[in-house]
Amino acid sequence: MSVLTILEVPDPGLRAVARPVAEVDDAVRSIVADMFDTMYDARGIGLAATQVAIEQRIVVIDLQEPESDAEEAKPVRTPLVFINPELVSVSEETSTYNEGCLSIPDQYAEVERPARCRVKWLDGEGVSHEEDFDGLLATCIQHEIDHLNGVLFIDHISRLKRDMVLKKLAKARKAA
Repeated sequence: MSVLTILEVPDPGLRAVARPVAEVDDAVRSIVADMFDTMYDARGIGLAATQVAIEQRIVVIDLQEPESDAEEAKPVRTPLVFINPELVSVSEETSTYNEGCLSIPDQYAEVERPARCRVKWLDGEGVSHEEDFDGLLATCIQHEIDHLNGVLFIDHISRLKRDMVLKKLAKARKAA
């Protein structure tokens, strides 16, 4: 297992459309393990394979939510693997979340997405699932599926806000 390099804007690889995984085998499970190592190392909650230059439909998510509301509560790891994820349906109701992305480091913007979604996918053993999601998990899975389709969260905001995010990123890079 190893930490992979995360592509950052404006890398054209982030616009690649991932191809479906033909078979969930040891090679795919190895990619999944490396993706989790990479996501945890970068302190993220989701990662799509295209973000690490792997053009396969693989997503890992771990919201790492605390076990309780107590201030000192430690985050609990609950790793989720989505292979060939598909949005089956989305709600008309929307929610807005201040999204960030490991490929656009330390930049955030309010993004409106469907509040709930139904997703179909294979797990790390190749077992098929279909389930409804809401809250942060619904936002996160939609964000990561977007990555597999070559779409970034900044594509969901106005041109003015997108330009501001990219300008702040350029300024931060220059200062580093």
